[in-house]
Amino acid sequence: MSKQSYDAFVDITDVVCPITFVKTKVALEELENGQTLQIRLNDGEPIQNVPRSLKNEKHKVIEVVQNNDGTYLLGVIKGGLE
Repeated sequence: MSKQSYDAFVDITDVVCPITFVKTKVALEELENGQTLQIRLNDGEPIQNVPRSLKNEKHKVIEVVQNNDGTYLLGVIKGGLE
């Protein structure tokens, strides 16, 4: 489990690409720059595509934790690469 505390959390394990990033973006829009979001996502396409998309949008991935159930927890700082 993550030791970091986050300002918000979104679970996108119930949707597939490209909706995974759409839900992530919506969650990030609720936050101010510098705030943190934890995302729970599935292995495969989501863990390959969502971090790359976040970096393209100038957000900083600070943590990737693999869970025992085939999911990941991704930690992001909004606007962390600007």
